[in-house]
Amino acid sequence: MYGKERIYKKLEIIGVSSKGIEGAIQTALDKARSSIDKLSWFEVQEVRGHIGEDGKVAEYQVVLKVAFQIKE
Repeated sequence: MYGKERIYKKLEIIGVSSKGIEGAIQTALDKARSSIDKLSWFEVQEVRGHIGEDGKVAEYQVVLKVAFQIKE
């Protein structure tokens, strides 16, 4: 595959999790993988979160760009 000419498309998705940044990333990738073939890589664009009434982090929100290979 490497060394071969190919084309990718990037999409923006947002993952949300109460289990941290990595959990939010994995949630987004798991869902994207179930509907997009040939996911290849991701870029973290933004990290933000929601603060609960107790002043603690209630959830993490991660904006990702994911790339997938376009079919030949």
